[in-house]
Amino acid sequence: MADLQDDLHSGTEAGGLDDLPVPLAAEACAPEPCAPVSGPGDEPLTRALAVLAAHPVADGCNGLPGVLENLSWYDLELGESAVDTDVPRLREGRVGALLWSLHLPESVDGDRAVGATLERLDLVKTVVRAHPEGLRLARDAGQIIDARHCGRVAVLPGPAGAAAIGDRLGILRSLHALGLRALTLSGVSWAGEAGLTRFGEEVVREMNRLGVLADLSGACAQTVRRTFAVSKAPALCTRSAARALRPHPANLPDDLLAELGAAGGLCMVPLTAEQTGPTVRDVADHLDHVRAVAGPRSVGLSGTYDTGTAHPLELGDPSCYPRLIAELLHRGWDEADIALLTWGNLQRVLRAAAFTAKAAQLRREPSTATIGDLDG
Repeated sequence: MADLQDDLHSGTEAGGLDDLPVPLAAEACAPEPCAPVSGPGDEPLTRALAVLAAHPVADGCNGLPGVLENLSWYDLELGESAVDTDVPRLREGRVGALLWSLHLPESVDGDRAVGATLERLDLVKTVVRAHPEGLRLARDAGQIIDARHCGRVAVLPGPAGAAAIGDRLGILRSLHALGLRALTLSGVSWAGEAGLTRFGEEVVREMNRLGVLADLSGACAQTVRRTFAVSKAPALCTRSAARALRPHPANLPDDLLAELGAAGGLCMVPLTAEQTGPTVRDVADHLDHVRAVAGPRSVGLSGTYDTGTAHPLELGDPSCYPRLIAELLHRGWDEADIALLTWGNLQRVLRAAAFTAKAAQLRREPSTATIGDLDG
């Protein structure tokens, strides 16, 4: 299978939040859940649009590849009613980057999971190439900024389920070479209810060497804590909210949120009615809570659109992000904290992962360990 994309030559340092804002393409009509986008005297929403023009949304989980593989025809550039996500709605919502989930149904495991993940990666490549005016593949923070400067939405492949590597580090390296940037550490023998095994720890070390982010959403507490201890790079929770506010198993209790913040990780709060509640205010409550417990540098956004989940009122698709930001501004969030929430925190984590990978590659060769060697 061909590589997903030749490396882009980044001429922009993926540094702070002061990169030049880029005018987004012509605005499309909002879908029904968000119309109208603004109205007379709607001052918080006007401010939200201004903030997002400078600091667009980096969305932590979008399930579009899994939906598109079941459609015989689609056009994301002009707008596609069969899905939640298309280029006009991404632009209207001021989305600058998003992770495309490669998760598979739970019934797909073993070598079938490896093959199905390869097919999903190939689909991502095909979709992005078919929509060059709106989308661009990215592998790191610098390429995300390059895409933004070109008026494109950056697409990062991942997370994939841990079953995708087939218990083999060579497959992990191959998936990374094809573009994979995050792996969810749950649902396998080496990252289960008992936490990380010796092989699981070796997987984390090899992920550090490659620059693949560890996604801990849905992982058990033992796996979360052991990953914090083993990983030299920050970890993500791509779809976790506050369990103190809503007792969903993928949500994090306060002690783990505090440990995530201390480890420099990032909790990306999902916009789902099941995990965060049925209204914009409920989502904002979770963002307030995560920011208070984990810190402003450890909270992000995860739309989870096109994943088959129900969304809160007025947050039915990616065009609705300005409504959420308006609610946060109404609550007194300042622009600096919103800039971290929407854009800066994911950039920080990606830069840290890249730095860790460069340092690790100087210290160790690709691991040849097997699950049989380490776990028996």
